[in-house]
Amino acid sequence: MKHLLCALTWAISLNAFSQSPDLGKGISYTVEMSGTMSDGKHAPFWLTANKYGLPSVERNSGYIRGSMFRPVETDSTRHWGLGYGADLVIPTNHTSHFFVQQLYADVRWLKGTLTVGQKQHPMQLKNNALSSGSQTFGINSRPYPEVRLALTDYWEIPYTRGFLSFKGHIAFGTLTDNHFQRDFVRGQSHYDQDVLMHTKAAYLKFGKKEKPFNVEAGIEMASQFGGTHYEYTGDGYQRTKSGRNIKSFWHAFAGGGSDSLDGATQNNEGNMLGSWVIRFNYNTKAAQYGLYADHFFEDHSAMFHLDYDGYAYENGQMKKKNNRYLLYPLKDIMLGADIHLKHFHWISDAVVEYVNTRYQSGPVYSDRTPQISDHIGGIDNYYNNAIEPGWQHWGQTIGNPLYQSTIYNEDHRLIFECNRFTAWHIGLAGHPTDHIHYRLRASWQEGLGTYDIPYCNPKRNVCVGLETSYDASNIYQGLSIGASFGLDRGELMGNNTGGMLTLRLER
Repeated sequence: MKHLLCALTWAISLNAFSQSPDLGKGISYTVEMSGTMSDGKHAPFWLTANKYGLPSVERNSGYIRGSMFRPVETDSTRHWGLGYGADLVIPTNHTSHFFVQQLYADVRWLKGTLTVGQKQHPMQLKNNALSSGSQTFGINSRPYPEVRLALTDYWEIPYTRGFLSFKGHIAFGTLTDNHFQRDFVRGQSHYDQDVLMHTKAAYLKFGKKEKPFNVEAGIEMASQFGGTHYEYTGDGYQRTKSGRNIKSFWHAFAGGGSDSLDGATQNNEGNMLGSWVIRFNYNTKAAQYGLYADHFFEDHSAMFHLDYDGYAYENGQMKKKNNRYLLYPLKDIMLGADIHLKHFHWISDAVVEYVNTRYQSGPVYSDRTPQISDHIGGIDNYYNNAIEPGWQHWGQTIGNPLYQSTIYNEDHRLIFECNRFTAWHIGLAGHPTDHIHYRLRASWQEGLGTYDIPYCNPKRNVCVGLETSYDASNIYQGLSIGASFGLDRGELMGNNTGGMLTLRLER
């Protein structure tokens, strides 16, 4: 038995050694230079939005970027693999003089991947190049360091005969915009420091691989917690520290707890939010079609659309007395449709989306009191929070950029001043020749402000962005040249016109 165990151990060691990846294989190097010139208050919206916070929103700016990547997919034929990346930026007229865009390591075993560090992650269930953006996990802001465990590809659940598959992730990290928040408010508004982040998502796929039709459905959730809140009082700042102990991490993951400013009525600890998402796919030889929905929520009233409202006071205590519930209508939603044409190059991809966020569980909020037993959970105030910094990083919206980022606020308050709006968005992309590619994104938006500070009259806006790239490998190997044009017209973003030139060399 002893000799058998030794032989087995030796065989496993030899197999592990044979599976060891070549860490110098599959590395790509990129150098990129970009410059933007604009006429207006800011760079045009679609020249900067949904680019992981890399371009500056200032009207004239630029950057030099150098990166090195080894994708974990390089070891796709092995049971385990390693990937890593470094992506450094030297910008001008930006929120930083130098920053690390990405710096991470991936370790994969079978289908599970552990990521440690700062990495750009794509949106799920949407076209990353043409969509206006996911409402919870978008691609608009700079990434932050985290520890992330994920099933990045669908895993077939046993005993379902390939009909049901699962993927998802769970992560904990920390925001990195301390000095930006402190400097941006100029001593006149609230800000936060050392904020922790927790995100998780789960998606189920119904349908077999060989069938043309399938459905993907899931939930995306996040929590900002553990930071220090500085509230401006007019003559200084009042500091409020949130918990950073084991209970705080558990409450961020599972819900529960309370914040120090909750008062008699307790809410969940931290800023918890998320989305219900669903997508219908139909694939043919000529095209691939998709329909999808993204319903955002800030609390239970929007998450479940149901509130128990049968409480009453008895002997000085609140007790359940009646079988009464309050039902909220489903009004706030993002609806989209996309198509990928497999054999038509002039227009290979198209997206159309409708976004409505005006309802937010209604214009009235009321906690139960000894005099009034009714509870109404309205005024959800999307992306804003009383203690945590709101759904932003480095002033950029973490979710959908149609929620105008706080970095645009002329009063330097770190709040989303227009989170109630209706919008229509379209996107087109194609490659008329083997060397030329383009994408066009255009949005129309009507904003109402917030429930607390509404606009006297609705503010409207139109934003258009056209980007083209030319693969100049026939001139110099790995060289591509990009030219972009952007245009904003309206009261939300102002009147901005500008262009961007990008040179990229990849080996």
